[in-house]
Amino acid sequence: MLSEESSIRSFFLDGPAGRLEALLNGGVGNATHAAVVCHPHPMFGGTLHNKVVFHTMKALNNFGFPVLRFNFRGTGLSQGEHDHGEGEVEDVRTALDWLDAEFHLPLLFAGFSFGAAVGLRAACSDARVRAVIGVGVPVAPVAADTEEPRLYTFDFLGDCTKPKLFVSGARDRFGPRASLAALVASVPEPKKLVVIEGADHFFEGRLRELREAIAAWTKEQVIS
Repeated sequence: MLSEESSIRSFFLDGPAGRLEALLNGGVGNATHAAVVCHPHPMFGGTLHNKVVFHTMKALNNFGFPVLRFNFRGTGLSQGEHDHGEGEVEDVRTALDWLDAEFHLPLLFAGFSFGAAVGLRAACSDARVRAVIGVGVPVAPVAADTEEPRLYTFDFLGDCTKPKLFVSGARDRFGPRASLAALVASVPEPKKLVVIEGADHFFEGRLRELREAIAAWTKEQVIS
């Protein structure tokens, strides 16, 4: 793993709804993969600077992978307007296209909460993406006062044969253990579910365990 701090590049991607604010944590010259990490719901404070997104990025960047984070349309300095999870799928495809053109490496996807619900839809159907990570996947209906009152659907995962990691907190109210376990049981191998005891949706006080879970799985499924 890398021990030194990687370089950070700030720039804009040309997205379908306008420019998308982005940060790239650079990798090593002999990197084997490149990755994108997507942030939680932008209508409730989610941005590329989210702590869970940052720690997910670091877990992957420590392997020498260049890792791209970006703000969905209408978030931060990104242009456009929030599109309730529809247009945001195209934002993810824009990020994947940029990573592919820039590095010509196999790609990895990781997303947290809304970023997982939206991004997995783009990543699972993209042959360039070799493995996917869903953190805090929102499998339960969400309350109107906390997020958009909707239920995300994950039927598309039934056709996703890529290696899949799901990481959730045992106290995640958006991802009850039984509901998440049922989802994971319904998808094809290879797959792994890691439930971190004591952790809530945002892994408060448990971010180290989150990083360790992602790093261990990446070493096993991607590096080896």
